[in-house]
Amino acid sequence: MIIRSCIRCTATRRLQVCRPRILQAKQRRFSTSTPHATNANASSTASMLGAFTNELDRIAPKFEVHGSQIHVLRTPSDFYETLKAKILAAEDQIFLSTLYIGKTEHELISTLQQALRNKPKLKLSILTDALRGTRESPNPSCASLLTPLTEEFGPERVEIRMFHTPNLTGLRKKHIPKRINEGWGLQHMKLYGTDDEIIISGANLSNDYFTNRQDRYHVFSSKEITQHFFKIHDAVSKLSFLVVPDKQNPAGYTLDWPTSNLALSPLSNPKKYITSATLVLNPLIQTSASPSTTLTKSTNPPNTTIYLLSQLTSLLKPDTSTELPLITSILQTLSKPAFTNSSWTFTAGYFNPDPSLTNLLLSTASTNNTIITASPHANGFFGSKGVSGMLPSAYTLLSRRFLESASKAGRAQDITLKEWRRGTVGKPEGWTYHAKGLWVSVNGEKEPSISIVGSSNYTKRSYSLDLEVGTCIVTRDEGLKGRLREERDGLQDYAWKVGMDEFVRTDRRVGIHVRVAMWIVKMVGGAL
Repeated sequence: MIIRSCIRCTATRRLQVCRPRILQAKQRRFSTSTPHATNANASSTASMLGAFTNELDRIAPKFEVHGSQIHVLRTPSDFYETLKAKILAAEDQIFLSTLYIGKTEHELISTLQQALRNKPKLKLSILTDALRGTRESPNPSCASLLTPLTEEFGPERVEIRMFHTPNLTGLRKKHIPKRINEGWGLQHMKLYGTDDEIIISGANLSNDYFTNRQDRYHVFSSKEITQHFFKIHDAVSKLSFLVVPDKQNPAGYTLDWPTSNLALSPLSNPKKYITSATLVLNPLIQTSASPSTTLTKSTNPPNTTIYLLSQLTSLLKPDTSTELPLITSILQTLSKPAFTNSSWTFTAGYFNPDPSLTNLLLSTASTNNTIITASPHANGFFGSKGVSGMLPSAYTLLSRRFLESASKAGRAQDITLKEWRRGTVGKPEGWTYHAKGLWVSVNGEKEPSISIVGSSNYTKRSYSLDLEVGTCIVTRDEGLKGRLREERDGLQDYAWKVGMDEFVRTDRRVGIHVRVAMWIVKMVGGAL
């Protein structure tokens, strides 16, 4: 993330006039199986899912919904058009948690202004990262882009907050250059909520994420889920700086620490800040935060469980985060012999999973598994100058090391590595790849019954420095399973298998300078 923040892919936005395309399952052919066989298979699948949920129930808050309440968007333009439409339709509240909003996203700001002007009771809360959101100051920045919203509508209706990590204080903060200082932790959550709906994604709010940077985007139509995530957004906001318009300041704003905040500033007393943050956040992310349920008869009972995930390690002591424990539990369950006939697909644009996850992926019992990662030509730093230009080669080395580990573990035939490429970065029609997540199919089925989506890149950094949120879907709904399959398979429309033969080619060999750069990055914060 340190070096990734140095270069941003740019593209000319194409205005969309069509309605966002929401992924729907393809029409299914009728099975020749007998009703008895079909029922037996469904019962077996339900039993296998129970092996997962029995453990997951102990880890994270959960909400029961219908599969029809979850929609899957496919493209950056779908995401952008859906986001704008939901902002304009909001009646009571809009809350946006993101790493940053691009400093030239004037159309998005105009959409927010239009919504606030049309609905006098509508309130807006935005949470970004302080280091990323102010690094261009006093030149135009995310912070200066947002201050006009507070100026026009007042602090009673608009609140702009910026989180600052407690890991970067004192002499370290004073002397470490901008961009590099982001290696000590960021607000990385992606929550885009309006009234009773929320989009969970890994995408930030900038031009490339709206045009040619592929990510994932799930829309949850649930008041309970939306309000749960709002509570987390609101709590972190009250542990963050307030952006206050200031025309006397060359940057156009100041960062203020209100006395009403729930902790002392992380810059003045990071230890007390973390202690207070733990007291505030811990109750929101534990299983006790699940709604109470009552047993009632229903002709249409829920068929989908949503586990709400958070990784807030830098704010919790002791660390009670739920994402890493939940993914660990899923992969441990998949290691049991009963799940030999299952399969999984794991994706990360920046493929460098936490070592514990790498070991667990290699230990699963299933034999038909896939990893999707960005091709060097789909990495946002392809062709960049300086150290950042080494990143595509660095990820090539990490992918090669994974395949070597798979071979040593005797799993080379069980796991396929695919690289995603759609054109070439920096050239016309060139895209970058930023999707991340996990899909799990059980009992020999092609359709996933389990899927994880969110902001995390599943790296060591994600589990030690940044703030992350996401969801884990466990479903019996055939329509939702079909949509998840189309999402997973659709990403592979632009992905091709690579093996060790690919990595020994001259143009894929990694020089000593890249290895040295990786070591430096690791020493200063583990940006990869």
